[in-house]
Amino acid sequence: MNKFKKGDIVGRKSYGKDIIFSIEKIINIDNKQFAILKGITIRVKADSPLNDLVLVEKNRINNHIRSLDIKLEKRINEINKLSKSTSSKFKRVALKDNLLRERVYTGKILHLDGDKKYTEKSYRYYKSLGLNAIVKNIPENKQSFMVQSLLDRYNPDILVITGHDGMIKSGTGYNDIYNYRNSRHFMDTVKKSRQWDVNKKLVIFAGACQSYFEALISAGANFASSPARILIDFADPLIVAEKVATTENYKYLTINDFSNELRDGIKGVGGTGAKGKKEIILL
Repeated sequence: MNKFKKGDIVGRKSYGKDIIFSIEKIINIDNKQFAILKGITIRVKADSPLNDLVLVEKNRINNHIRSLDIKLEKRINEINKLSKSTSSKFKRVALKDNLLRERVYTGKILHLDGDKKYTEKSYRYYKSLGLNAIVKNIPENKQSFMVQSLLDRYNPDILVITGHDGMIKSGTGYNDIYNYRNSRHFMDTVKKSRQWDVNKKLVIFAGACQSYFEALISAGANFASSPARILIDFADPLIVAEKVATTENYKYLTINDFSNELRDGIKGVGGTGAKGKKEIILL
C-alpha cells in the first residue's frame, strides 16, 4: 500500500536525505510509482522512485524551515539597520543653509513564483524591507502566458521569474533545453517580457536551481541562474531584486557588487548587470 501522498515532506535515502522535499504529485511510469519533488528551502525540482523516499521527522522539518526564517530575519534586520527606511518617506537635508526635502523611490518589483509557500515568504521579505513589490504565485509553465498582462497592469521596474528547476540528467545535456525541468518556461517568459519592454528599461532576473543560464541570458535576462548548474538558495532571486531596487539609478550594478551576499556567489547567479532603480527627488 502506498504510504506517500501529495504534500508529504520527504528525503531521498540514496542521497542521505540531504535535501528536504515536498511531494508535488505521484505518477506511474512503466508500472512503477515515482514522486515529483520540490525543495522546501532550495529552488530545485526532482523526481524519485517511491521506494527511495522516507518521511522526514516533524522536528527536523520545523528546524529546517525555522533556519530559513532566521536567516531571512537576520538579513532584514541588518539591512534595516543600515537604512532606516527604503520606502518613499520624506527626509530633510541641508544644502547651502537651506532646508530641502527629498523623496526616495525604490524600484517597483513584480515577482512571479511557481511555489505558493515561496510566494508568501517572498512577499513578507520585500514588505519587511519597505520595498514596493507585487508577488504572484503562478506555475512555471503558465508564467509566459500571463506575464504580459501582468506587466501591463503593474508596469514594474524589475521582474523576477522563478520557482523550481533542475537538470533531469545531471552532468550531461548542458545545452539541451529539454534536459531542464522548467528552464524553457522561464526562457519563454523572458522573451515575452522583452517583447513588452519596448523601451528596454525592465531589469529581469530569471531561473532557479540548475537552470540553463546561457539560454536565459540570451533570451534577455539581466541576471540569471545557474552558471555552474548548482542549487541556489531560496533567497537568491530576492537579493538580486532588492539590490537593483535600492541601488541609485545613476549606478550600474553587476553581480560582482553583491555576489558575496549570495549563497554560492557567481556560481549560482550571473549576468550582464543593470542600472539601479532607486530614484531620489528633491522637493
